[in-house]
Amino acid sequence: MRAELEVAIGDGEGPPVERLLSDLREALELVGDVEAAALGVVRVLVVDDDERLGELTARGLRRMGYDAEASGRLRSLRAREVVVFDLGVLNSLEAEEHAALTVARPIVVTGAADPGARALADNLGASDYLVKPVELDALVAAIKRRIAEERR
Repeated sequence: MRAELEVAIGDGEGPPVERLLSDLREALELVGDVEAAALGVVRVLVVDDDERLGELTARGLRRMGYDAEASGRLRSLRAREVVVFDLGVLNSLEAEEHAALTVARPIVVTGAADPGARALADNLGASDYLVKPVELDALVAAIKRRIAEERR
């Protein structure tokens, strides 16, 4: 930072605006992570190929007190974020996303109840496997199990 400041003073130009905005976003995200940890807020990312269903699930989780977000794609995960993942999105993942998902130990939610789907969930290291349609109470119970597992 000091080197950038010296460069900015020395040549009369400041650091690029995009860089400053990126640094600000990162700082705000870190502050949010600290705040969420201090308040015991549980963040949940719902990844579903059916955007409408994903948003309905996230909305239900928000009503239950979770900080839930829906997405049609896996994004970078925040610290201690619980991932609710539909196997329908699996084919669109890049190798590094697949690895990140495995580390995250997702809660798998899928319409497929066959042994092959269950094997895919096991290969992802899923902490839970739920078949659609999923009751919100069952999903909340799976999230609570996932959080308890993380605390051990």
